[in-house]
Amino acid sequence: MKAIGYTINGAIDRANALIDLEIEKPTATGHDILVKVEAVSVNPIDTKIRQSRAAEGGTPVILGWDAVGEVVEIGDKVSQFKTGDKVWYAGAINRPGTNAEYHLVDARIVGHAPKSIETSAAAALPLTTLTAQEMIFDRLKVTDSVPGAANAIVIIGGAGGVGSIAIQLLREQTDLTIIATASRPETQEWVKELGAHYVVDHSKSLSEQIAALNIGAPGFVFSTNYSETYVPQIVEFIAPQGRFGLIDDPEVFDIMPFKAKAVSIHWELMFTRSLFTTDDIARQGEILDAVAALIDAAKIRSTATESFGTINAENLKRAHALIESGKAKGKIVLEGF
Repeated sequence: MKAIGYTINGAIDRANALIDLEIEKPTATGHDILVKVEAVSVNPIDTKIRQSRAAEGGTPVILGWDAVGEVVEIGDKVSQFKTGDKVWYAGAINRPGTNAEYHLVDARIVGHAPKSIETSAAAALPLTTLTAQEMIFDRLKVTDSVPGAANAIVIIGGAGGVGSIAIQLLREQTDLTIIATASRPETQEWVKELGAHYVVDHSKSLSEQIAALNIGAPGFVFSTNYSETYVPQIVEFIAPQGRFGLIDDPEVFDIMPFKAKAVSIHWELMFTRSLFTTDDIARQGEILDAVAALIDAAKIRSTATESFGTINAENLKRAHALIESGKAKGKIVLEGF
């Protein structure tokens, strides 16, 4: 079967940074289902792994985690799906990725795909949706208010893939005031369209801009990128006993400045449940089913903003390069082989 991956990790501007491959088609057993992949999207985690994870024993590394496709085989422990079902999911970081014609995935982290939107539009959402939903409700616990704080959340990097779906999930499922950061006119307009109540420019003083809103000190902050650079400002504007969550990978992250305000720090990795086969691993399938219902009820929209064509090495290289430029808005999708 066709697949895209690499045998030598490193920068994206090399001819062999990603290559078209022919690999063996896997077989479903146990909790796994085999999915015929129809569409995928590209996430920052794809670029980070391509840069850092070495291929072992000459076996190519297959990237990609978001996917929408059709179930073609089911393992003997699978009861929630049947062949022919259309599914969507974000996969597992310790298994081969979705940049392949057929992909093996644990059925417990899979949901039934939404019926009302195009396959490529759906492919934009699983990883970012799970990341945002888990951060908002499992880590920050935003439904449990912070005493004396404004019932508000600041999303740093509101126009990215995670920020784009987080804004929508918050608008639909909470009554929090949403303050999203964006610095370019097009990204500021994007986060407004998605439902942010206020937009502030992260290239300027966040503390001053948030104070000028006159709503009080926000109880929650959700940072999606460059988290370490915003620490002094977050410490200044977050409410005492507030909750701060991040999803990126700073080389060094100093939490000492948060002590005076007793701010709790929360790290979210969407792959934790699958990586450690936690007792609540099936929660991810439940989240995806619930969000598919919100989409089919026209309460959530896709965050797909660009289609880069068919799933091949050349198009995936272009997608990786755009993400690494820091100028991507929403999500990049690819469809078909």
